[in-house]
Amino acid sequence: MIVDVLKSFLSIALELTILFIGISFLVSLIQGFIPYKKLNQYLEGKNVFVGAVIALVIAFVTPFCSCSTIPVVVNLLNKKIRFGIVMVFLFSSPVLDPTIITLMGALLGVKVAAAYTVITSVLSVVIGLTLEKMGFVKAVKHVVMNGYEEKQTTFSIKAAFRETLALMKSVYPFLIIGAAIGSVIHGVMPTEWISSVFGGNQWWLVPIAAIIGIPLYIRLSTMIPLSQILIVKGMAIAPVMALMISSAGASLPELTLLNSIFQKRLVMAFVISVIAMATISGFLFYII
Repeated sequence: MIVDVLKSFLSIALELTILFIGISFLVSLIQGFIPYKKLNQYLEGKNVFVGAVIALVIAFVTPFCSCSTIPVVVNLLNKKIRFGIVMVFLFSSPVLDPTIITLMGALLGVKVAAAYTVITSVLSVVIGLTLEKMGFVKAVKHVVMNGYEEKQTTFSIKAAFRETLALMKSVYPFLIIGAAIGSVIHGVMPTEWISSVFGGNQWWLVPIAAIIGIPLYIRLSTMIPLSQILIVKGMAIAPVMALMISSAGASLPELTLLNSIFQKRLVMAFVISVIAMATISGFLFYII
C-alpha cells in the first residue's frame, strides 16, 4: 500500500511540476504585455459592463489567493473605484488563475476548465453588482493603506523567470500538498465508499460541500490534484466543484482581514455570496 501511495505521489508530482513551471513561465511572459495603467482607466469609467470585464481581466492575470486579494481591494476602494466593480474583483480574483485553470484543463479536461471559468466569471459579476444594488457600499469602512504599489511589469525573460520562481515559492508547495493528500486518498480510501457517499446525484451534497469548503481554507492550487483523485475515486464533479470554489473564494484568515475594512453585515453577505456562488456552480455542473 505504501509503495502504491509513493508511486502515485511521484507520478502526480512530476506531472504537476512540469506543467506548473512551463505554464507559469509563459503566463509571466504574457503579463509583460498587459497595460495595467490603461486597465485602471477603464475601471474608473462610467460603463459598468466594461468595468466588470476589466475587473475580471485583472483578476485573471493577477494570481492572488483569497488573503492577498485584500490589499488590492483596499487600494481600489481608496481610488474611489465603483463598489460593484471592486466586488467583482474580490469574488473573481481567488478563483480565476491562468496557471491553475490550465492545470485544471490538463487534469480534469478542457470542458471542465472552460465551464469553470465561464461560470465563476459570470457569477462574480452578478453577485458583485447585486451587492451594490442592495446598498452594501454603505457598509465599507474608511481604510487607508500605505506601502502598496501597483504592479508594473515589462516584457523580460529574466523578469518572467523571477516571477516563476516567486510563484514556485508561494504556490508550488500547495500543489505538492494536494498531490500528497490525493495520493493517500488514492491508495487508502476505498473507491466503493467514496462513490457510495459522494458519487450520487443527491442535490444536498452540493450545498454541504460549499459550506464545508470555507473553514478548510484549501487553496485552489491544492484542490486541483486533490479533486482529480476524488473524481477518479467516484465523487461526483458537482460537489467537487462546489468544494473547490468555496475553499478558494473565502477563508477564515480572509474573513478576519475583511472585518477590518467591511462592517459585519457586509462580511456576512460576502460569506453567503461565496456559498451561493459555489452551490450554484455545483448545480450547473450537474447540467453540464
